[in-house]
Amino acid sequence: MTLSGAGFFSPMHDIRAIRDDPAAYDHAWAMRGFAPQTAAILALDEALRAAQTALQAAQARRNEASKLIGQAKAARDEDRAGALMAEVDSLKAAIAENTEAGARIGGQLDELLSALPNRPASDTPPGEDESGNVEVRRHGEPFALERVADHVDLGAALGMMDFEAASRMSGARFVVLRQGLARLERALGQFMLDIQTLEHGYVEVSPPLLVRDNAMFGVGQLPKFAEDMFHTTDGRWLISTAEVSLTNLAREQILSEEQLPLRFTALTPCFRSEAGASGKDTRGMIRQHQFQKVELVSITSPEMSEAEHQRKVDCAEAVLKRLELPFRTMLLCAGDMGFSARKTYDLEVWLPSQGMYREISSISNCGDFQARRMDARCRKPGEKGARFVHTLNGSGLAVGRTLVAVMENYQDERGRVAIPQALHPYMRGVTHVGGED
Repeated sequence: MTLSGAGFFSPMHDIRAIRDDPAAYDHAWAMRGFAPQTAAILALDEALRAAQTALQAAQARRNEASKLIGQAKAARDEDRAGALMAEVDSLKAAIAENTEAGARIGGQLDELLSALPNRPASDTPPGEDESGNVEVRRHGEPFALERVADHVDLGAALGMMDFEAASRMSGARFVVLRQGLARLERALGQFMLDIQTLEHGYVEVSPPLLVRDNAMFGVGQLPKFAEDMFHTTDGRWLISTAEVSLTNLAREQILSEEQLPLRFTALTPCFRSEAGASGKDTRGMIRQHQFQKVELVSITSPEMSEAEHQRKVDCAEAVLKRLELPFRTMLLCAGDMGFSARKTYDLEVWLPSQGMYREISSISNCGDFQARRMDARCRKPGEKGARFVHTLNGSGLAVGRTLVAVMENYQDERGRVAIPQALHPYMRGVTHVGGED
């Protein structure tokens, strides 16, 4: 794929800011496990600017010499005209050489910058992995259950969760849900959408599930995470999250700041190859190649993004609170954040069978990182200059993992699953999955 847009390179990171304070960038990337990068970046930047300067000088002189040729011929000065034409020919070679050098060096700079993650926010804690994450708060107490079965055994006993049938047609990491569990999954998705659209002001979108390279690149999925996604034979990608489609609604746009914030939500299938998760969560529905998720995306001005981040966390937490599921909110350390994020909160729900909290939502503020890759900008009314928007995303929630949490936390001694009160309107009077109500 071609990473560059018009010109020699795309501004994936603020090159002027890197020139002004390279140590700050090296420190930020070191927090994310990267060796110092700015010396190589600045060397390529200097070479690129030199090529651009030489190109501009050669073009200017060629234009000037071309005019002088006409004047020399008008004056019947053939010697002068011949010398100028020879100079123009040599300038054409110099122009071609510097154009090629600029494209080559710009491509190298693109490749280097595109592989570097977002800088952590100032209040993102240091740390190399999940052990450095900080618990912010807890909500609810784990249920006291006399009999604890995991969702796989519960689903099999109910005759409504079939991994073997899915494996016969699709291989590992797929599941077939039937009857009450299929209905409960559908109810959860609709319940989540209703909360976010009717109460929290998100605009529901039905987006494409197949996108091109530039859409994946815009949100930071390419080029680094190509192996984690599914690629079609016609060069498109199956979305790994609706974040891809929803965030790209702002690509190559200049939005009026009066429109902001824009808030979008979608319930879509998501597709992940899980190439980097070999051997992890191979049992059950925790880590699947295909799953449903309600995604929340916001497009804001820079000044609004921190407040919008906190609001988005509240919007995702609201779903777990309504379902009365115990959870905790974690602030991720720099080493555990996603590639595009500058600050991330994870919501982790209690799973009785594992005796631990497991991630059910990540809510991230990406600052202007994705906007730079998508060329998404905003402008204040009456002003000429435009600046990059800030983008935020989060799960509100992962439907499959929420189904797992409901099944395990609401199981009873008879192997049934009680329906949380908030879902009763979506289940048409059904109060339990399995057995007699």
